[in-house]
Amino acid sequence: MSPASCNGLVGFKPTVGLVSRTGIIPISATQDTAGPMTRTVRDAAILLSALAGPDDADPVTQGSAGKTSPDYTKFLFPQALGGKIIGVEKSHLEGNSDAIPLFKKAIEVLKSQGATIVEVDVLKQINPLGEAEYDVLLYEFKDGVNKYLATANAKVKTLADVIAFNKQNEPKAMPFFKQEILEASEKLGDLSTPKYLEARRKSYAGARQILSSTLRNNRLAAIIGITNSPAPAIDLINGDSWPGPGFSSPAAMAGYPHITVPMGQAHGLPVGLSFVGPAYGEAGLLSLAYAYEQASKQRKAPEFRGLLWGRFTDRLGPSRLRLVQL
Repeated sequence: MSPASCNGLVGFKPTVGLVSRTGIIPISATQDTAGPMTRTVRDAAILLSALAGPDDADPVTQGSAGKTSPDYTKFLFPQALGGKIIGVEKSHLEGNSDAIPLFKKAIEVLKSQGATIVEVDVLKQINPLGEAEYDVLLYEFKDGVNKYLATANAKVKTLADVIAFNKQNEPKAMPFFKQEILEASEKLGDLSTPKYLEARRKSYAGARQILSSTLRNNRLAAIIGITNSPAPAIDLINGDSWPGPGFSSPAAMAGYPHITVPMGQAHGLPVGLSFVGPAYGEAGLLSLAYAYEQASKQRKAPEFRGLLWGRFTDRLGPSRLRLVQL
């Protein structure tokens, strides 16, 4: 979702279990999935048609049996928004982000295509689950990486081996940032640990309940939000930061489908519009996203604007070199 939004692409995160994870270096068994990143919604539908389906090597995909389509392009209709009720993340309508005017403009496009708009408060309910989600990621990362490396053609066979290698090669492997998250993950127990089981229940089940009840109680075809703010600058002093709104967490935590479509640019930086729907609701999301895409026509082809070395003075005083894009 984030790379697609920041690069002016259509990105589709399908329901966890729709697409095989075989061969993917794991981070989280409850969140990991592959998905298309393409120029258009039609391209995403074509690619998803080829990707979706059960895989004996990934047991989670057995749940997708009978829930996939051999051709998702058949759900693409320019008039698909007519008569649909769309939930709008309320918190994304307020604030100082440059993405908010783009979001409000997108909402007007949806209305012009016959959609009814209902404000909802998903993030207010989801955000308190963030600590539990982080615990789940730490536990599942250790478990998944250890299983992956055990059979991989690599000298390191465990997460502990990776940590040791990085320490032994610190000047090259970690010249600027360290491995605190890897070390925190390694200290934890296995997936039978009561703390993990409770965190997974709270995060995964909680997110699914929040999204499902919001969709059902408001009779929504989808919930929309700002995928994330324009791509921030990254430097060795402040690291990376996302000061504005984002809508990737709810669908990620629940394992629900999520598609982002370009909705404009702020200071020349792309911003995406997110559509989130129920489990195995890929066909419906593609339909809505396609209708919005065709009505808004916000995709812009990438262009190289050149690079400039410039100087800046940080709050610590010394002048430093920074690469900026013109």
